[in-house]
Amino acid sequence: MNRFQIQATGIKQDDFAQMVAEDVERALAHYDEAINRPTMVSVGKIAGSIASAVTLLSPKHQRAIDAIHADLPGLASKFVRALAAEAARRSEAGTGGATRLPPASPVDIDGPASPPPRADDLESMLIEDWAGRVAGSTYLEENMRIARSTLHRWQRRGEVIALRKGGRKHVFPLAQFVDGRPVAGIHDVLSLISNPRLAWLWLTRPSAQLDGRTPIDLLRQDQIEEVVEAARVFAPG
Repeated sequence: MNRFQIQATGIKQDDFAQMVAEDVERALAHYDEAINRPTMVSVGKIAGSIASAVTLLSPKHQRAIDAIHADLPGLASKFVRALAAEAARRSEAGTGGATRLPPASPVDIDGPASPPPRADDLESMLIEDWAGRVAGSTYLEENMRIARSTLHRWQRRGEVIALRKGGRKHVFPLAQFVDGRPVAGIHDVLSLISNPRLAWLWLTRPSAQLDGRTPIDLLRQDQIEEVVEAARVFAPG
């Protein structure tokens, strides 16, 4: 549906965005019962705003987007990381929603210019704040059909990244799973970057050795050799 079709049906742009937002919220509620309500609403608003904005593009620009559909997941991932970074900056500054989001610069998208936090620093941070969505063995068994015994075997073999949360409990970043198993290459990365927290931090941040691309995104595309070589460069000597 483009802007002319929206106008023809009598749907206002804001109403269209709200319709998309509500559909996304319902889909999220069905897909993941563990997601909290405020996050669900925020994701819906983001999706609705983007859908509405796309309908306002010229046909030429819409066709341009169609032409790079294979790159859209990676571009969307960069956009979301930039959005999260800006939200965190505003929260720390206490500005809330008082200011308009500035245009994203290459530095905003590809990560901060300052060095990433060390593994020791991550211990004092909430896992969800830097690792993205994580889940325990119960969630993985019920929703991804990964048996606990299989998960523990992967963990013993260093084939999955497990992050300690609290005493002896471990959680697992969901982005490392494809089709119910860890992506190939996780074991190789862990053999080079032995600290799981540091390994996951590196996997989920744009890498200079990979021309600003994100290692976990490349592993999900089976580009293992590039990622392993970059991890070898990054790994502590």
